[in-house]
Amino acid sequence: MIVIIGATGTIGSALLKRLVDLGLPARAISREPEKLRVQLGEKGQSIIEVTSADASDPESLRRAFTGASQLFLAMSNSLRQIELETSIIQIAAEAGIEHIVKISSPVFEESSPVAVAGWHNEIEKILSESGLTHTVLRPYAFMQNLLRLAPTIATQDIFFGSMGDSPCNFIDCRDIADIAAEVMTNREVAGQIYTLTGSEIFSYPQIASKLSTLLNRPIRYINLDPQELLRNLIEHGSMPPWIANHVVEIQAMATVVPERTTNTVTCLLGREPRTLDAFLHEYVESFR
Repeated sequence: MIVIIGATGTIGSALLKRLVDLGLPARAISREPEKLRVQLGEKGQSIIEVTSADASDPESLRRAFTGASQLFLAMSNSLRQIELETSIIQIAAEAGIEHIVKISSPVFEESSPVAVAGWHNEIEKILSESGLTHTVLRPYAFMQNLLRLAPTIATQDIFFGSMGDSPCNFIDCRDIADIAAEVMTNREVAGQIYTLTGSEIFSYPQIASKLSTLLNRPIRYINLDPQELLRNLIEHGSMPPWIANHVVEIQAMATVVPERTTNTVTCLLGREPRTLDAFLHEYVESFR
């Protein structure tokens, strides 16, 4: 039995869909189980068991882990990340979980620190010391996060950042989910650390050009000073300061640490990663 933590997240929901398509039973944890059942639909509910549990409630996790052998761990980033994931790993080990697949973040250099990456690094150390078989997935920027730029693109034909013309890796969350399914069903590729990217890198000006062509109107990328971007995200994007700071740190990293693509998706799945062009075409109405 596979247990899914983060079942309603972008990666987790894509993983559930993949498991349903494969006909593989799993148990999805949610604080809102009825809502998740509705999202799964009739076919999904025939394959995926939904149970109520909370990462901050150890007893509920123990119940959810009963009889399971694998755990997919993809929690939303939070200020309690290390505390909560450490507890989850300990409870999983006590419950007899044999293999944990953790969504982590790329390891960034000291020259451009990213606080959230530091949290994940600490959790990876704890996971390594647990004695459990574990697979760590380190994806770069999610294509789905580009949808956060849609409001100003749709209303003002602009979007903001502080990366200049630095190239950035993007990967579709559905590819991450497909890899998670692969490492949980193929023991030969489990127990490794995988850095995940798409097959191409793009700068924000290049993305603006792609959107201009796709939408048939000029879309502009406006580059801001990092502190300006931070204020903009907090005041106009309604982001909590620590999340806004995370976005700024990631973009600062991209300007000093060159990003390169990997062939991990192709090696593990035997196909090319989904492309940014295909993603933008699929979600074009969000940007109109």
